[in-house]
Amino acid sequence: MNDFQIILVGILVAISCAILGCFLVLRKMAMVGDAISHAVLPGIVIAFLVVQRFDSIFMLIGAAILGVFTTLLIEFLHKQGKLQTDASIGVSFTSLFALGVILISVFASKVDLDAECVLFGEIAYVPLHVWRIDLGDGAILNLGAKAAWWIGSVLLIILFFVTVFYKEMLLTTFDPAFASAIGINVWVWHYSLMSLVSLATVAAFESVGAVLVLSFLVVPPATAYLLTTNFKKMLFLSCFIGIIVAILGYYTAAFLNTSIAGSMTSVAGVIFALVFVFVRIKK
Repeated sequence: MNDFQIILVGILVAISCAILGCFLVLRKMAMVGDAISHAVLPGIVIAFLVVQRFDSIFMLIGAAILGVFTTLLIEFLHKQGKLQTDASIGVSFTSLFALGVILISVFASKVDLDAECVLFGEIAYVPLHVWRIDLGDGAILNLGAKAAWWIGSVLLIILFFVTVFYKEMLLTTFDPAFASAIGINVWVWHYSLMSLVSLATVAAFESVGAVLVLSFLVVPPATAYLLTTNFKKMLFLSCFIGIIVAILGYYTAAFLNTSIAGSMTSVAGVIFALVFVFVRIKK
């Protein structure tokens, strides 16, 4: 049962990140997920200082607010400061991450709150945090891992948004000038995408770790991009590759008795390398 819950959470994270990652890769903004996963630290610290509790909902809200703010800051520096996108990302996440470290050292140095425990979750601990409902008379309903419910809810939001607004997202990704010319507000859809990335990243990194979130955001979409030029096929291939990575990564970790997140990330890299070689040979 524990194996199933860990793999399930890995698959949910993989699909959520893979869908959004396809848009990010094509917009040349693949490292935004890395920026958000680090820049949310001040929001987590501030949420703790306000409520004085390690309640996940308050941490999630604080992190989500900083995640959206990070995307706004990146865009502001890019458009108003005339910086390249990669430079804007670097300036934003390093500055905000440093601010979070300072807040911890000044205001939370005597509590169990540090950058490592906040940012780098461990997917192996997913079965330890379950959702239980007291039915009375000593009866307890076990609904399974909280992380699966959180990330599953985020996945439903992403699927709904991408399905309903597929045309707008597609046009603003491939041809923003044409989209603007026919009356589509490009920036509304850009910030909507960034908000979804922020939501998915924040919901996932507490459980699976920032490195694995970034891996799922970038590697499966990049691998799918090597195999097809059809965007719908790219979306499905990216999700399929993410699922394979989650399953093979877990059993590789079990076989080698090593880090699950590290194994999943390594498997993703191996699959990308194999596909890259295959595509090069085929050409």
